[in-house]
Amino acid sequence: MDKLLRRIQALNLEYSGSPQPKLLIAMPNPYAGRDYDIEVVAPEFTALCPLNPGQPDFATVKIKYVPDKLIIEFKSLKLYLTSYRTVMTFYEESTNRILDDLVRAVKPVSMEIVSEWNIRGGMSTRITAAYNKGKRAKGG
Repeated sequence: MDKLLRRIQALNLEYSGSPQPKLLIAMPNPYAGRDYDIEVVAPEFTALCPLNPGQPDFATVKIKYVPDKLIIEFKSLKLYLTSYRTVMTFYEESTNRILDDLVRAVKPVSMEIVSEWNIRGGMSTRITAAYNKGKRAKGG
């Protein structure tokens, strides 16, 4: 546990043009033998619009998953999501990338990412990407 605590304390966000999945830390699931849901809501997600450089897009990102042997450490998740702040990316790309990075980090039974983007040009947008262990992703 001390090693995990030291890793968490050593986390360092470096703003760049790419998301930073290296920030994600997985911890042992204390109830690995039980199916239960974890839902995290990040209401202040931002990324940059690739078609209007320098203009931020704002979203609420909802992460819902059934863990297997690992769970995500929340500080590392917060810093990972914050790493998008200086990344130029489309809504669909960031939503699917978050799913891929989190699935790689915690290897859940299932996971769903829903990003709800603020109104731009008179339209709001919701993107949903899902993973189920043993099933191929839609379009993948």
